[in-house]
Amino acid sequence: MASQRVFPLSCVVQQYAWGKMGSNSEVARLLASSDPLARISEDKPYAELWMGTHPRGDAKILDSRISQRTLGQWIAENQDCLGSKVKDTFNGKLPFLFKVLSVETALSIQAHPNKELAEKLHLQAPQHYPDSNHKPEMAIALTSFQGLCGFRPVEEIVTFLTKVPEFQFLVGDNATIQLKQSLSQDSQAMASALQSGFSHLMKSKKQLVVEQLNLLVKRISQQDCVECMACSDNTVRAGLTSKFIDVPTLCEMLSYTPSPSKDRLFPPKWSQEDPYLSLYAPPVPDFAVMKMEVPGSVTEYKVSALDSASILLMVQGTVTASTPTAQAEIPLKRGGVLFIGANESVSLKLTVPEDLLIFRACCLL
Repeated sequence: MASQRVFPLSCVVQQYAWGKMGSNSEVARLLASSDPLARISEDKPYAELWMGTHPRGDAKILDSRISQRTLGQWIAENQDCLGSKVKDTFNGKLPFLFKVLSVETALSIQAHPNKELAEKLHLQAPQHYPDSNHKPEMAIALTSFQGLCGFRPVEEIVTFLTKVPEFQFLVGDNATIQLKQSLSQDSQAMASALQSGFSHLMKSKKQLVVEQLNLLVKRISQQDCVECMACSDNTVRAGLTSKFIDVPTLCEMLSYTPSPSKDRLFPPKWSQEDPYLSLYAPPVPDFAVMKMEVPGSVTEYKVSALDSASILLMVQGTVTASTPTAQAEIPLKRGGVLFIGANESVSLKLTVPEDLLIFRACCLL
């Protein structure tokens, strides 16, 4: 009898404080849709849905015929399901963690290392860096979302420094001079200036930041409009007039905000040698997320086989999934998660005539 290589998963929800509360969270709504026994607490945050084998969120297998309890345990004993290239490259482990995030407040600023630095940090302090791999990331917006990624062109930062004295105060005079001079210098000088300014801003004492923000709000409130400051960025302009103005607002004057016409961004990886040199993020190599939109008029849709294990998330629609190796059809609806072994194709039959929205994560080498 052929082993099961396609099966549904029950995935872990992380309740970080920055997540949206209760049923306002898309994570909670996906959970409630897929699991009739799930009870959503309206006073608790539902920040992230983890789909993968991470030690703090190893997905449970929802197939009683499979002896292993979790996806990580199953892959450890069935490494060929990863695909030959993925298996050899990543030592028999699933190399990605697929997530859904539902964000209410700003997350902490993160700097993920590149592969070389990740290996070095793991050897030096494994208790703080348990993973020797780098963490290339790709974010895809399911709903309207704003994120800061990398740094703005230095010309824009210098404009803000000139027009917003409170911002210049927190960035520091030396860094301000460096940034202005770097406009006619090479990329190394520009990176050094960015490092100096960003460090000075982030290390400013809380009381000092509050004082400058209060001065900024007071000054703006006395002006007829924010246009007087010649702010060209609509996002920052809206933030400056808000009573909730804070350090993230100031960071927007340094950071690059992707165009609202784009639905994805690729955070850059920073190296130890030049952490401020990557002003713009390159595409993520190897890792892919496929977006599949299927009209409700289609009765059946085939998910093609890949030379990689993959994880499929149903965001919209109701189907039954079947494969040549599956002994029975697998019902899937909104919030449902399906593991697909390498070189396995899956047929999705629509059981309700509504459009499908599906995302599939994999590793293409």
